[in-house]
Amino acid sequence: MESQAFFIFLFSFASLLSSTFLKFSIADDTLASNQSIWDGDTLVSTSQRFELGFFSSGSSKFRYLGIWYKASPDTVVWVANRKDPMTGLQGVLTISGNRSLVLLNGTQSIVWSSNLSRVEEGPVARLLDSGNFVLFGKTETNSDSFLWKSFDFPCNMRIPDLKIGENNRTSLDQYLTSWKSADDPSPGEFTYRVDNHGLPQLVGFIPKSQQEWDVLDWSSGCVRSVPLDRQNGEGFVNVVQVKLLDLLEFRLNIGMSIKECEGECLKNCSCIAYANSNISGDGSGCLMWSGDLIDTRESPEDNSDRDIYIRLPASAIDSIHDSNNKKRHVKILLLSATLGILTLGTVCGCIIMKIKPKRRALNGKKESLELPLFDFTTIAATTSNFSDANTIEKGGFGLVYKGKLSTEQEIAVKRLSKGSGQGLDEFKNEVTSIAKLQHRNLVRLLGCCIQGEEKMLIYEYMCNKSLNYFIYDQNKSALLAWQKRFDIVMGIARGLLYLHQDSRLRIIHRDLKARNILLDNDLIPKISDFGLARIFEGEQICAKTKRVIGTYGYMSPEYAIDGKFSVKSDVFSLNVLLLEIVSGKRNRGFHHPDHHHNLLGHAWLLWNEDRALELMEACLKDSCVESQVQRCVQVGLLCVQKLPQDRPAMSSVAFMLGNEEAILPQPKQPGFFIERSSIDADTATRSENFYTNGEVTITILAAR
Repeated sequence: MESQAFFIFLFSFASLLSSTFLKFSIADDTLASNQSIWDGDTLVSTSQRFELGFFSSGSSKFRYLGIWYKASPDTVVWVANRKDPMTGLQGVLTISGNRSLVLLNGTQSIVWSSNLSRVEEGPVARLLDSGNFVLFGKTETNSDSFLWKSFDFPCNMRIPDLKIGENNRTSLDQYLTSWKSADDPSPGEFTYRVDNHGLPQLVGFIPKSQQEWDVLDWSSGCVRSVPLDRQNGEGFVNVVQVKLLDLLEFRLNIGMSIKECEGECLKNCSCIAYANSNISGDGSGCLMWSGDLIDTRESPEDNSDRDIYIRLPASAIDSIHDSNNKKRHVKILLLSATLGILTLGTVCGCIIMKIKPKRRALNGKKESLELPLFDFTTIAATTSNFSDANTIEKGGFGLVYKGKLSTEQEIAVKRLSKGSGQGLDEFKNEVTSIAKLQHRNLVRLLGCCIQGEEKMLIYEYMCNKSLNYFIYDQNKSALLAWQKRFDIVMGIARGLLYLHQDSRLRIIHRDLKARNILLDNDLIPKISDFGLARIFEGEQICAKTKRVIGTYGYMSPEYAIDGKFSVKSDVFSLNVLLLEIVSGKRNRGFHHPDHHHNLLGHAWLLWNEDRALELMEACLKDSCVESQVQRCVQVGLLCVQKLPQDRPAMSSVAFMLGNEEAILPQPKQPGFFIERSSIDADTATRSENFYTNGEVTITILAAR
């Protein structure tokens, strides 16, 4: 009898403990004023569709209060404290004394609250079957009378019944914002919203291709609707909530105020935008960009301090400030355009009178070349009648001479060999490919000369000749210290990125090598010789040819063997050149006493043995940055991998080279890493007597 009474006592005591310490039931969908949800408890909607509780995302140890599909807990549809994660398992959700929902951490500090504008007695929170978490008064269940609801504050996922846009009742702008990463639900860089003011647009710019724009293809970017006009004045328009522009071409001055920054940018013809760098946190600092506006897009509202000032002609700025007076703006725009055209016409007229160009047609056809044509007699005079003393290079299709115009401007004249049918197509191609390209790392074409069988291209003169003049010469290579070599590599990468992605046309060079990288007075690299280049239209990314043209040692396997070329072919060639710049050795003809590999194979062996620094030329030992050398070798090997799909795009190459903190994948075996005693054993070449010093240019590849 006594044992039975003791058992009843234990059972009653256990029941009392369970009622005291067990947390809120996970089967309920409602949170009353006198209840709390602890970490480990959940609310479940009536139909068991949605669940509310605490969670951690992926490998993160932070805790968040959120709502997810009960059948798929990883699919989180709403997060309360996405900007303020909690640590530990002591989080609790409750209804506070002021009738608001509050989320408390382990120290009882408020992490998040619903911040009500009005209160009711005895409020109740409920998770509805729609996934909406709502707070309402004890006697009110009408959706219009909810005190607060999670649907008014969407996160990253749109679910049925969730509305996007401006809420007429609350005046809230309801929109979705991406997670920062798979493990971090804080607001990311992308938003999905209804803009009542129309599409976001950059004032003063229009699509490069309206046809692509109409089918939602924005990859070609925009161009100025009105060109810059220093004569009639220029200024800046403030664009708010914009992600900082691409940092390939920029200047930074951390001690300059924003007003001083504006003045400095206005004085610099190449400056197209400026912003407050705010590096010190006190609102000072100046960032100035040159080149193109790359990756200009809105950023989330929590980054709204990122205002950028974009340079526009005065006419465009006036049209923004005085939008109500459209007729006046049209007159200003027309006047500015007219003055600009008259000014340009006057300048062009002076140039035409100076150099006496002729408009001729290639092969007798009347095709506009859209650049100045020079008289043969003028070019002959500038080069001392093509004197041997003025010869600066012997190329595959002719000679290159140095000359000087009557304006004292030095030029390089590329003269096509007479009767060279092979070179005529390349001549036409070079004119059409490079005539409209403008980039500091591309050689500038000044004009051409066509007279009878004579065909010549006139370029800006590069006093330091080409890259191969330095890196393959044991004495001159010492003149290029490591930092200068690295700057040259980055310059070539930027130029190639422009050709592949940022120019008006997508251009595949197909003959990148040291000889085709010219160096100006400051040793800034300029990609040249576009005779073999191919223009890709629209979304075209690759092509195939039976006429394989290029230089042994730089050609990718898929191009040399199958005639397939793409942007990845140029990536291969560029990074053969990168490894040559690091080592000071040619890939083709490389010899080593311990193996028969070419330079790519030698670099691969050193990499696998963790001896990549041994690839570096000895004269760089005192000036090198070892981490940069190591990174260059790794990027070079990533880009000469056998399969084109394994090679990174040029945008990734430029990023990996310029960012020490970027994590790089491990490279796979390169293509063409064994040097044969003769030209490839599996192929035979029919040469048409085209050659360059120390390099073999092939034109057709056929199977035996």
